[in-house]
Amino acid sequence: MAQQPGFDFFGFGGKLGDENEVREKFWRTAKKAARQIPFMEEVVAAYYCAMDKNTPLRAKGVLLAALGYFVLPVDVIPDFVFGLGFTDDIAVLTAAITAVSAHITPAHRQAAKDAIADKG
Repeated sequence: MAQQPGFDFFGFGGKLGDENEVREKFWRTAKKAARQIPFMEEVVAAYYCAMDKNTPLRAKGVLLAALGYFVLPVDVIPDFVFGLGFTDDIAVLTAAITAVSAHITPAHRQAAKDAIADKG
């Protein structure tokens, strides 16, 4: 039996989550969270780092797991809870970005600046 490629980041209901699912949901969630996450530019840079083919697999896995948690509608603290909704997401993203910060390049940061300027 062949397995679908990807990592089981989501792990809910046996549904396999992968890069494509993170890509599809990232911008929608980022736009919703932009006012509540003070380091959104760094989050977007992490997104570009995770999608970069030159990023080592371990760093990519850490970032995709954190970004997957960010876009997941089911959290420890649901995102719709005013004032608290993104606090768990912030903690997970901060830990992931700190762990792989050496792999987030100036090119990723510039792409993030450009993307935020275009989408803002």
